[in-house]
This record gives sequence, C-alpha cells and structure tokens, in this order.
Amino acid sequence: VAKDLGLQLPAIRDHAVRIVSQGRTQYFALHGKTGHLVTAERIDREQLCESVQQCVLRCELIVEGEM
Repeated sequence: VAKDLGLQLPAIRDHAVRIVSQGRTQYFALHGKTGHLVTAERIDREQLCESVQQCVLRCELIVEGEM
C-alpha cells in the first residue's frame, strides 16, 4: 500500500492511514512496519459467501491529512 501510494513508511504513520471494511468485522489491516496490506481476522468464505460463486470483500483506504 505504501508503495502504491508513493509514500515512505513514516508518512503512513503521520497521515493516519487505515483500512476500513464494511460491517463490524475488519478483515484487513495495514502493517505498520512494512506498509503491507494484511488480514486482520480469519476469513471464512463459506460463512461470508455461502451461495455466491464469486466472493468479494471490499475495503476502503482512508488517508487523513493532505498528501
């Protein structure tokens, strides 16, 4: 994520970059030391998308402050 945004790792902390998923469970997080997108919770496809062929989890990246 840091590389895709063209930010250095300290800038990620300075801008309070966070990942937000729909619903209560936050399935993804941003690793503070590497800037990588990681799973924050166990993802159970059968529970989330039991009757759907294509299972998609959407999330948003929020960057506070000016870039």
